[in-house]
Amino acid sequence: MSENTNTTCPACGANHDEDAVKAALSTCPSCGHHYRMEPAERIAYLADAGTFAEFGEDVQSQNPIAFQTYEEKLSAAEAKTNMKDAVITGVCAIEGKPVVLALMSFGFMGGSMGSVVGEKICRAMQRSLDERMPLVIYATSGGARMQEGIFSLMQMAKTSAMAAELDEARIPYFVVLCDPTMGGVTASFAMLGDIIIAEPGALVGFAGERVIEGTIREKLPEGFRRAEMVRDKGFADLVVARQEQKKTLSYLIDLHAADLRGGKQWKK
Repeated sequence: MSENTNTTCPACGANHDEDAVKAALSTCPSCGHHYRMEPAERIAYLADAGTFAEFGEDVQSQNPIAFQTYEEKLSAAEAKTNMKDAVITGVCAIEGKPVVLALMSFGFMGGSMGSVVGEKICRAMQRSLDERMPLVIYATSGGARMQEGIFSLMQMAKTSAMAAELDEARIPYFVVLCDPTMGGVTASFAMLGDIIIAEPGALVGFAGERVIEGTIREKLPEGFRRAEMVRDKGFADLVVARQEQKKTLSYLIDLHAADLRGGKQWKK
């Protein structure tokens, strides 16, 4: 007979059985603190049952600048997450509405954006363009993948250019910022959505706290770059709890339905 495992909330200090935390979509039942979540868990609560179909799973990282130990790090990350890189892309339905969905994993090398992440994000954007389907991206990342050097930094321009094509074609593009979303991902596709949603308490920014404090030689205020401040300063539109995200995205898709004429339709 297995024993129940308790987890202590880092925000309020409450102890809860792990099953209770999972039942609350990996949030604290007492204070609502949002724990980090992997793509497979998000698909389970976002996509209508049985509708998610992955694409792009054959794309795998190389070692373009022959960085020592990079292959070993990739292998370890793949074994840890059961993913080939830091993003999963697919199509699914959200409350009966077809969407293209991309979900990043912080567990895979800190969600860092290398050539594969950039390529798969761009393929997801192209799929949205081709089929005139809304795009939803769940972003979480520590930034660019430095083991790929300039090839990693190129993905910022590459994904931004594709986001501009979505905008020109009037394809709805929604981003959900998860904890953390930092660096080159924040400086590119993650902040280019038509509607930008953040999860409660998510850390969102570019440089690290120590870098900023060392540059300005001042202590940063409490809550600096957290989702609520990011929203209040106008860099995000909404802060939405995990339990409300599916309903919110469904509403936003309906709100932008006029932009999708000629694309795949859904039952009202």
